[in-house]
Order: sequence, then C-alpha cells, then structure tokens
Amino acid sequence: ITCVFVSKSTLTLNQKQNLESSFGVPVIDRYSIVIQIMRLHATSMEAKLQVAMAELPYIRSQTEEINNLTVKNIRFSFTDEQRQVLKDREKKLKNELIRVRGHRELLRSKRKKENIPIVAVVGYTNAGKTSLIKALTNEQRLEPKDQLFATLDVTAHTGMTPSNLKVIFMDTVGFMSEIPTGLIECFIATLEDAMLADLIIHVHDVSHENYPEQRKHVEQTLRSLLQNSNNADGERLFNNIVNVGNKCDLVNLDDIKQWTVSENLHLISSKTLVGIGDLMDVVEKQILLTTNRKKITIRVPMGGAESAWLYKNSAVTEFVGDPENQQKCLMTVIISEAKLQQFRHIFVNK
Repeated sequence: ITCVFVSKSTLTLNQKQNLESSFGVPVIDRYSIVIQIMRLHATSMEAKLQVAMAELPYIRSQTEEINNLTVKNIRFSFTDEQRQVLKDREKKLKNELIRVRGHRELLRSKRKKENIPIVAVVGYTNAGKTSLIKALTNEQRLEPKDQLFATLDVTAHTGMTPSNLKVIFMDTVGFMSEIPTGLIECFIATLEDAMLADLIIHVHDVSHENYPEQRKHVEQTLRSLLQNSNNADGERLFNNIVNVGNKCDLVNLDDIKQWTVSENLHLISSKTLVGIGDLMDVVEKQILLTTNRKKITIRVPMGGAESAWLYKNSAVTEFVGDPENQQKCLMTVIISEAKLQQFRHIFVNK
C-alpha cells in the first residue's frame, strides 16, 4: 500500500496527520483526489483557472489549521502576510477568469447569430459522452477515454442530422455525486453553455451497477442548474431531454427493460454503433420541435435567387425538378419560422 483514500469530502489537518501516523503512508480525501484528477485533464486556460480557483478554499482551510499548531515543540502560525498572498492569488485568478469568460461569451454570441442548433451532451462521469459525440459526428480526432473527468472542458463538435441540418454537439464535464462544496462552482461554470442549449442529451451508462442513482443525481443537478440559468425555456428544455442508454452491448437487455419503458430510454452502443441511426432521427425531431423549425417543400425558379437564398439560410434535404414546370424546381428544406418569414418578405410578398 502506497496511499490511503478516505471517501470523505475533506479531512482536517489533524485527522490527516493522525491517519498518516497510523498507516505510515500518505492519506488523501475526496477533495484532494478530485482536484488532482481535474488538474491532469484540464487543457484549456479556463479549465486550468477553474481548478486553481477550486484549490484555494482547500489550501486556505488547511493552512488556517496550521495556526498555533505545535509539532515536536515547534510552534507554527499562519501570518497575515500569508493570508494576503492567498487573497491576492484569488483576485488574480478571478480577473483572469472574467477575461476568459468574456471571450467564451463572444464565441457563444457568434454561434447564436449563425442560428445553428446547439445540443448539449451531459451525463455522469465516464458514461460515454465523448464516445457518443464521436459516433454522431464521425469526428475522428475525438479520443474517448475510460477515465473519470476525461473531459473537463466544454468543447463543440459539428454534426449533420439525417435531413442535412447542421448541429453543434457540446461535450461537457461529467457529473459526480457528493462533489465537495468548494468544487461545485468549478463544475457549474463549465456547464453554462449546456444550460443555454436548444436540446439536452442525457447519456446513461446502463452497464453500471449504480445506474439508477447516477441517473437521479444528474437529473436533480440539471433541474437545479436550469432553474438558476439565464435560459427562459429551462423547464421546457428539461422536459424535452433525450435519454440515451449507452453501453447496451454490455448488459442483458431484459434486465433493463423496465427503464427503457419508464424512462423512455433510447438504447445505443457508441462502440458498436447499435441504435445510433435511430437516435439521430429522434434528435432531429426534437430539434425541430424545440427550435420552432419545420420541414417544408417550396417551388422556386430553377437557378434563381430564391434557391441560392434557401441554400444559405436553411438545410436543403432534397432538390428535384418540378414535373409540371421545367423552369421550376421543388426544394425540401428545414427552416426556422423567422427565416421562413424573411423568405416570404423578400421573394413572395413583393
């Protein structure tokens, strides 16, 4: 044994010293091990800043306990100067986070202007969110890992629905039960983009023995986050969540039959791609519903400005000649209500 892990949010300095004295090896609590895992997987500037911020309360609590501590007749104290060092560090990190978040807000506004539907993929840590996005987008550079918090940054990946509608899938940090209080803000900050999505896919690991508890934890956290988000449609977003049962190739389907019915669970395997096609159909249907888009066929002049406009402002699913008029064509498109009204204003009303 080289180390002992105690599944407790945080250990006091005294508890840690007593346990290490008894075991003769380093002792770590839940807070410190989560921080270490997160530090290993933080790649973006924002993620690294969030981890550094999350460390401060832990460092502060441990150092405060050092105050007036006596070890082997040597008296230790935590000075005002040392407290000020922590305060200055916190202020610097907060200012850096404000700057980085401002840049992310700019990117978010740009995506909104492009009017591309956003689908947030959430779930318990290691449920297979990144694997699912890779299966949905066929993005080869994605490398799913069988690790806790393998994804710590919110990343965007472009995919296409069966009807040729462009969609952005947002990969998010994994949820985890009993997150130490000081780390909650770190997780919430990384989920801001997900809370402003048009649709949420909740990935469940149906092969995990604690699947029901994991599902319940994610749902409770999602509801709480949506209620406190800036999304006016938070309740509707929660009620339209697409529940996906991943890793169905690892279980006996009869054992989870009750969940597929009661939870409206779409069974898939990101590894074998079972159920991916059907899931994409469901995702497209829900996107049309939540973003007020519709699939319609419009008759336009062959090679005219109308068809060029539709190619630019909608998802064209079919383009065929009009059997009744050789100078016309029939375009089947997926288009938002706002864009449809704009099309009518430019080409029809005139």
